[in-house]
Amino acid sequence: MGRLDGRVAIVTGSGRGIGAEYAKALAAEGAKVTVTDIVDTENTVNIIKQAGGEAMGIKCDVTRPDDVKALVSETVDAFGKLEIMVTNAALFADLKQRSFLEIDEDEWDRVMQVNTRGVFTCVKAAVTEMKKNGYGKIINIASGTVFKGTPMLLHYVSSKGAMVAFTRALSREVGGDGITVNCIAPGLTMSEKVVGDPQWTAVKDNNTASRAIKREEVPEDLLGTVVFFSSAESDFITGQTLVVDGGSAMH
Repeated sequence: MGRLDGRVAIVTGSGRGIGAEYAKALAAEGAKVTVTDIVDTENTVNIIKQAGGEAMGIKCDVTRPDDVKALVSETVDAFGKLEIMVTNAALFADLKQRSFLEIDEDEWDRVMQVNTRGVFTCVKAAVTEMKKNGYGKIINIASGTVFKGTPMLLHYVSSKGAMVAFTRALSREVGGDGITVNCIAPGLTMSEKVVGDPQWTAVKDNNTASRAIKREEVPEDLLGTVVFFSSAESDFITGQTLVVDGGSAMH
């Protein structure tokens, strides 16, 4: 038996990268998974199905409330309920490291629109459905940069700091409905969008050196945490942020 047998999950931003790994991990533990992204989801869905899991793909822009409502509705229509929402969709790898003085207001607003308002929109739609069954798991994604004060990405770090506050406050609003809200804060992870990018290659060695565990972080390092927060094992844990970065940021 899988730890998530019979559960239904949505993972945003799961067409590729770390999000795809989250979706595959939940499916491997028995969850039925809706894979959603603004990019094609077919590859992730096919990998899950070939491994014996159950999944479907839906294109969704998390900044569009109508898209998100349709995402939740179609998931419930197909799988009967919704218990797990992993709000992974975010802008990161395509952002350029630079002084905050060089970040214009349009770029700042776009990062906040996706990384914070997009989560807000997804959670509203998910919680509305979860309340019907008196149970649910919201898993947000912050970043170890929040606890280290990482420079040159002020909009990104600010948006991920918001996820820590969002998680704490929301957990108190929905705890009485049987819904837990927790957060994962990864370190710099060698996902497909980071590997080979010169700006991240330039900082990865110093990042690795800052860790208690002296190696690069890979997507697989995050999977145990996302499964744990999705499972019954974490039913009495809420409002928490767990840093998974090999011991670089400790709080």
